[in-house]
Amino acid sequence: RHRHAAAAAALKIYVFGGLSNEGIYSCLNILDTESMRWNVISAAGEWPCARHSHSLVSYGSTLFMFGGHDGQRALNDFYSFDTTTLSWNKEITSGRTPSPRFSHCMFIYKHYIGILGGCPIRENNQEIALLHLKHRVWFHVSIPALGQCLCVRSSSVVTDDDLVVIGGGASCYAFGTKFCQPVKIDLHLLESVFELAYKKNDNAVQSWDATYTMDLKEREQNGTFISHKVKSMVDAATNGIAGSDPLVFQLEKKYAKLAKDILKKFGWLDLARKVRVSQDNVLVLFPVSRNFHTLVTDQHSKLLDDDSCISKGLLGCPEKKLIGDSIALHEALEILSSFHGSFLKDELALSRKAYKSPQIIMRELISSLLERKGMPSWLLEQLPTRWETLGDITVLPKTCFKDLLWESVREELWQLVAKSLGAQRLARQGKIMPNGTRDSTLELLVGDNGWVTHYENGISYSLDATKCMFSSGNRSEKLRMGQLDCRDEVVVDLFSGIGYFVLPFLVKANAKLVYACEWNPHALEALQRNVMDNHVADRCVILEGDNRLTAPKVCGEHISFVELNTCTMMAAYCFPSFNQGVADRVCLGLIPSSECSWATAVRALRVGGGVLHIHGNVNDSDEARWLDNVVESISSIATARGLSWKVSLEHVERVKWYGPHIRHVVADVRCGSN
Repeated sequence: RHRHAAAAAALKIYVFGGLSNEGIYSCLNILDTESMRWNVISAAGEWPCARHSHSLVSYGSTLFMFGGHDGQRALNDFYSFDTTTLSWNKEITSGRTPSPRFSHCMFIYKHYIGILGGCPIRENNQEIALLHLKHRVWFHVSIPALGQCLCVRSSSVVTDDDLVVIGGGASCYAFGTKFCQPVKIDLHLLESVFELAYKKNDNAVQSWDATYTMDLKEREQNGTFISHKVKSMVDAATNGIAGSDPLVFQLEKKYAKLAKDILKKFGWLDLARKVRVSQDNVLVLFPVSRNFHTLVTDQHSKLLDDDSCISKGLLGCPEKKLIGDSIALHEALEILSSFHGSFLKDELALSRKAYKSPQIIMRELISSLLERKGMPSWLLEQLPTRWETLGDITVLPKTCFKDLLWESVREELWQLVAKSLGAQRLARQGKIMPNGTRDSTLELLVGDNGWVTHYENGISYSLDATKCMFSSGNRSEKLRMGQLDCRDEVVVDLFSGIGYFVLPFLVKANAKLVYACEWNPHALEALQRNVMDNHVADRCVILEGDNRLTAPKVCGEHISFVELNTCTMMAAYCFPSFNQGVADRVCLGLIPSSECSWATAVRALRVGGGVLHIHGNVNDSDEARWLDNVVESISSIATARGLSWKVSLEHVERVKWYGPHIRHVVADVRCGSN
């Protein structure tokens, strides 16, 4: 199975659900790590439905499970499992339950459960949903740092007071995969927000509005006090500062170290801007978040009315001990207020031009163009929302600017689009021609020629993008081929193209020799250039033409080549063992199907067998049938040629989604003597 969920409690590992060719599971499997024995718990009581891509965490002797996908829809049900009584319970909570989702993150922090990210991707994906396990109340906190992330299938780890979210992303069959950078979030602040937002007694919590959603800017509105020191900060902070101005918190240098530690600990320091000193070198200016300013100025901070004990008790402590302790939010504010700091507009930040996304800039420029030309504004719906880069060429999707009305402003339009994207050259993607050579129909919109050099996995690929295709979605498979150990192997690539897999075999896997078959003259030109540029031409034999005719094969005890050249004859001289076989592995990297050359691949393998990497586009419901057909067909071809091979499926690599329910799959097939 895959996309299951697992959690550990005591000395046992609990595994629930998941997905396989047989369907979606609803079973709970338990592994005793002392005896290394598996048990399956029988379904009883409030048993959760079958699901995959859900989350499972342990809290003491209890497991908590949220969400997932049941094969028809995303779920947002919330269950607990008691590991002592071995029973499930559907939890009843208050507050706004997190939206239905799958492939999300779930974590435990102290007495909170947190949930973030997942599919389907929504506008509020920067929220973290937190459940207070004592009160069973959900609240939601907006984390701006998550706004640029695509937290789908990410990993989350809690260390001390920090939540670290690593990896994740999503694939698009047209534009490849977007991966996320790691993000670190200070959870100590979230706990402080909860303490400020909820009353301390249980009755108040139970009567609390269940539909309320909390942002970091929101604070408790009843029963709060504010000290005279913070009151002075309020007065200074509200003097001539607009609600949207970026702010700095200014104080004397002698307080800088402690102030920075506190601001950073509570997430109030704006790390996107730099700390700097005043011109007279007396004051330090800390860039701070609007949350900090709001917390000080809204008079909703939960502070003690008499702060003398805090000032005397805390400020007398050494800095290391103070920050090392878990000081409360109101104590941190008291310390900062005692420094007599003040808020100022960040004039340096204001002087810089406000950042606008490329999408906004493009929309503004094109909107102005349409207005000047008297063209309808609904054309703006055809603007692209994403694009990819190939070297220095920015490639637009083929679905944008398709209306014929754009032709009347063609020259001005493309210059404006290139300007908004900061592109040196601009192109629009077309369909890959369904002919044998799979020519590209990429349309160059801005620029003189289509030749480009693209760097990927430490390899340079040069091609004329208007004549040859380049699939960035195959990056993971090219990386996998490059991680093989082919030092003593001869490889035949039947569909070499510009060297998509030829180069990883030679540059990264260190193949002894690669025979590269290709019949597209434009791809051949690029291939010859690429083996030279990557310094592997001496280990590559390029065979031009139909691979069913040109591919090396065994004829009795001799190697037969339809086309011989100097490199080929040199290879036969240097590797005399070829008279007992040719290839240790054959790559068949053609989609949607490479079946036309399966017999050619079998002939190319040495007599003792080897490995075939067979690519194909497969409907997700037909994958098992397709794999069986691959093994049966290769076995039949080998038998017909008098080869007593055992043919088996060694590995299945699911490269990417090519379209709805259509997946690009690679079957690694092992052929060997019985």
